[in-house]
Amino acid sequence: MINKKGVNNMLMNEYQDKALETATFPDVGGHGWIYPAFGLAGETGEIMEKFKKILRDKNGVINETDRLEIGKELSDVAWYLVVLAKKLGFTFDEIGIINLTKLASRKERGVLQGSGDN
Repeated sequence: MINKKGVNNMLMNEYQDKALETATFPDVGGHGWIYPAFGLAGETGEIMEKFKKILRDKNGVINETDRLEIGKELSDVAWYLVVLAKKLGFTFDEIGIINLTKLASRKERGVLQGSGDN
């Protein structure tokens, strides 16, 4: 299916494969996970900076420009996430399954809003 901007909608693993085509960065000390791990943290920080400024300067009101800019940062987070997952030996589908399985377990145990990871 093609969206209004002419970009094909894709499944999680398809996105991961496409993202990996642009993953050119140094393999620091043979640890390919380092660069995407730091990138993920950095991009998450950029999102939080945008929210901080929206709270400070706009009384927490997100306008359309803010929303689109945050969306760009979220897309950067997604890129680093799928690349990091691959460097750790996971497909993005597997990451989704792991998360949904964990959440289903939390819900079943009544700790969905707590810290019931295990």
